[in-house]
Amino acid sequence: MVKKRGAQIRILIAKPGLDGHDRGAKVVARALRDAGFEVIYTGLHQTPEMIVIAAIQEDVDIIGLSIHSGAHLPLVSAIQSLLKKRKALRPMFLGGIIPDDDARQLKKLGVFAVFGPGTSFLDIIKSINKAVH
Repeated sequence: MVKKRGAQIRILIAKPGLDGHDRGAKVVARALRDAGFEVIYTGLHQTPEMIVIAAIQEDVDIIGLSIHSGAHLPLVSAIQSLLKKRKALRPMFLGGIIPDDDARQLKKLGVFAVFGPGTSFLDIIKSINKAVH
């Protein structure tokens, strides 16, 4: 079981924007749950505001976004801005098909990792543990 200060690490998995492709998010959420994390999945078509509210209400340790719409830069920027405004910054990771240049920009916005297709669950788990601890 993955623990943080005696408790499970809580992860919010969200699908922002109009992207309807959620298979990857569900597979990753299931793998993280099977690895001992507590996972909250928001479902499709979440606005940045809905994601930030869910992260705060669920008191998550980390946020994972799955974006396949190509709108990753404005969506992440909006979410980070709202988290800062509410003084609720959390580590954030992203999954999707993200160009390398955009991945570098996302990391400048505060995203600690960008996972593309084929990333192993073990790599994702290690990265989350490193970000939270």
